[in-house]
Amino acid sequence: MPRKGMRTVSFSSMTTPSPSLSLSHHASPSRVASPISAMDEAMIVQAESMIVKWNPETTTFAKFTSLFNENRREAKDFLKCVSYLQKYMHFLHDDSSRTSEKLVPAQNLMQIAMKRLQKEFYQILSANRDHLDPESVSVRSSRSARSSTSDFDDSDGRPEDEIRIAGDSISEVEHVSTIAMDDLRSIAECMISTGYGKECSNIYKIIRKSIIDEGIYRLGVERLSYSRVNKMDSEALELKIKNWLDAVKIAVKTLFTGERILCDHVFAASDTMKESCFAEISSEGATHLFNFPELVAKSKRSRDMMFRALDLYAAISDHWPDIESIFSFESTSAVRSQALNSLVKLAETVRISLSEFESTIQKDSSKTLVPGGGIHSLTLSVMNELTLLADYATILSDLIADWTPSERSPLPDSYFNNFDSDESPAPVICVRFAWFILVLLCKLDGKSKQYKDVSLSYLFLANNLQYVVSKVRASNLKYLLGDDWISKHEAKVRQFAAKYELLGWTKVYSSVPENPTAVMTPEEVKDRFKKFNSAFDQAYQKQSTWIVTDSKLRDEIKLSISKKLLPAYGELYDTHRVTMDGQRDIAMVVRFAPENIENYLSDLFYGTLTTVTSSTSSSSSSTSRRSGLSWRSR
Repeated sequence: MPRKGMRTVSFSSMTTPSPSLSLSHHASPSRVASPISAMDEAMIVQAESMIVKWNPETTTFAKFTSLFNENRREAKDFLKCVSYLQKYMHFLHDDSSRTSEKLVPAQNLMQIAMKRLQKEFYQILSANRDHLDPESVSVRSSRSARSSTSDFDDSDGRPEDEIRIAGDSISEVEHVSTIAMDDLRSIAECMISTGYGKECSNIYKIIRKSIIDEGIYRLGVERLSYSRVNKMDSEALELKIKNWLDAVKIAVKTLFTGERILCDHVFAASDTMKESCFAEISSEGATHLFNFPELVAKSKRSRDMMFRALDLYAAISDHWPDIESIFSFESTSAVRSQALNSLVKLAETVRISLSEFESTIQKDSSKTLVPGGGIHSLTLSVMNELTLLADYATILSDLIADWTPSERSPLPDSYFNNFDSDESPAPVICVRFAWFILVLLCKLDGKSKQYKDVSLSYLFLANNLQYVVSKVRASNLKYLLGDDWISKHEAKVRQFAAKYELLGWTKVYSSVPENPTAVMTPEEVKDRFKKFNSAFDQAYQKQSTWIVTDSKLRDEIKLSISKKLLPAYGELYDTHRVTMDGQRDIAMVVRFAPENIENYLSDLFYGTLTTVTSSTSSSSSSTSRRSGLSWRSR
């Protein structure tokens, strides 16, 4: 086993130092005949002088002064002295005749040098906590490619000059962090090469771990137990989740990324030490960070937490490439495993929540009729949830890739025509959303049968399906379900509306003769107007509190009724009203002028009752709702 100070040096590669790097005027560049001549005693004397000068235990100056801050040129020479001393110790170890005489003093001198470098390493780390914060380090790394060799090697380049040239493009903080990082790397390389890497890494671990722990704490990430998370009220947990979502971005992109960059740079000379340092510094904090989503997933929560579970899943999933890269070491596999465990638990939570969502729709047993055939609360809640879920379509497509409808037989096959094509099967996520809506529509179909008036039941279906279609059009659901789905369901809305009109207005339409201008006796005219009055009065009074929530659908229905009713009634009125002139009860017989009918129709489907009056009263109800439905202008 090689001794400390005698590692990683090949005797065959030893050469006499260049005159420009010599610490003694007695060195001769021509003495390269043998390994013995290469070890100039005068240079070792000068090395001893340099090391002793900076012995922190001999002088107050050396104890309280930082070598690397005081004189960077001398710091560079100090590291070279250590390198020469190491080579000398290898030579002594190989020359058994001199081992007992000079090796022990050389080892003592090496220990003094290592104590100095340990002190410098500690001072640089401690004094530059602000400049070596992960954010500064990560920014520096993103702006410049990292050097593969130390700035304190035996090249002729001057790092200070290089930094000064680049000074216009980097901030002062980056300038200071660059110098500190390169100093730490040079010291680490020197200590590792002389067998003191453990002492160096121990200092690094203590200081840098405290920075990671402090960073996690400042991000508001607490160490929480399952029982504590499970007992939190929804509002408190919501705040914790929001904070975590913000924290994980900074932790991954800045805190751990910056620390990995710094660790890789400082310990570039040793892959083993690089790995052990980063693992010990970051593993605890990172595992703690990625454990929180798993705790949330395991807690007993309402279905509302599904969206937060999706947010947590998305956060980890989006950062997974960085997590895998930053914690790529075998010794940090626990961090990757924890992140994956959280993803698995969150995915399970989402799947369970989706099943519960479907079950909630199917099990809805409310018997309360919506006044006027308006939008059912189940429709509102389901479509609100589906529009929100559609925003997570990319994530959900991974989570429900193996889903199939649980009970297909009770549902019409026609609903699946768009999604079961053998030629081009639709993605599972599209089928799943279509299934949710199908379950809702089937439930609404059952609820429509609770209305005693069949025409109102069709108006209820038209209203609710129109709301579903409008929510699909206005959200990401339109990309999942497609234009063909929308077109087919819009046609279904028109079918429901047509059936409502057929059942609700056929009696009124039939009260007007097929040929309104045909010759009729006064009694026949009187009978026709009375039938119309009765039919219209009955239809209007019954439907005056009904509602059509969608303005476009409302206008389409009213326009369709107007086109069928007003022209025929207008001809009847214009042709035969004169027949009734002079009769005492004309106001009771001819109650409605065409303009009155038009105004009454304009007032329909707002859910408010308007009293029917005769044509002799003021020109009728609110003209503000006419919506351009005049039959005469069409």
